Amino acid sequence: MNKKHLVVLTGAGMSAESGLAVFRGSNGLWSGYRVEDVATPEGWARNPQQVLDFYNARRRELMNVSPNDGHRGLAALENDFDVRIITQNVDNLHEAAGSRNVIHLHGELMKVRSSVDESLVYDVAPDHLDTKLGDLCEKGSQLRPHIVWFGEAVPLIEDAIEEVEKADIFVVIGTSLNVYPAAGLLRYIRSGVPAFLIDPNPVNDVSGRITHVIAKGASEGVKELTALLQEYK
Repeated sequence: MNKKHLVVLTGAGMSAESGLAVFRGSNGLWSGYRVEDVATPEGWARNPQQVLDFYNARRRELMNVSPNDGHRGLAALENDFDVRIITQNVDNLHEAAGSRNVIHLHGELMKVRSSVDESLVYDVAPDHLDTKLGDLCEKGSQLRPHIVWFGEAVPLIEDAIEEVEKADIFVVIGTSLNVYPAAGLLRYIRSGVPAFLIDPNPVNDVSGRITHVIAKGASEGVKELTALLQEYK
């Protein structure tokens, strides 16, 4: 019997229990930096050294954290469902937990790419985390973080839309649904498809597609979700 297609959209709240700072706090800062300085093309143009230092530090943070029970719970759902994860997070905790099909809408922290050809993408080795000015791609241009910054196109959004349109079950975890185009994905959920929201905080679902709310953090929420999904297998 074919497994049902389960699509999960995750945001910063998914990784918060692992100890990673959410992207943007109420003060508009990310780890003490103005988002405009470290997550925009303009910030990169003004001060590439600061941007490289910032992401080098984020990689070192990532080396010190592990997937939480929420990440592991989603990976375990692959035993019963055809799971596709669409994440706004740039960490690799979904993969580290065992999830095999992950779309990173906003890029990947453990990768860098050419600053002139975005198809030239390179893995960052765990024993060589830092990217420096003067580190060049094969075309001779400076390497930059493989991150989709504010103001840049989201190249994998069409892939994400395709997955949502095929979903038999849809789940949102740990995202405010305020950042587009990711938040707009809910518009592509087919009529009649159950849609779960896991978040301890109130979330404004302007799409009106959410059918079930689990007001818990990622780990406890995924545990409750797993029990509820038994009737959908």
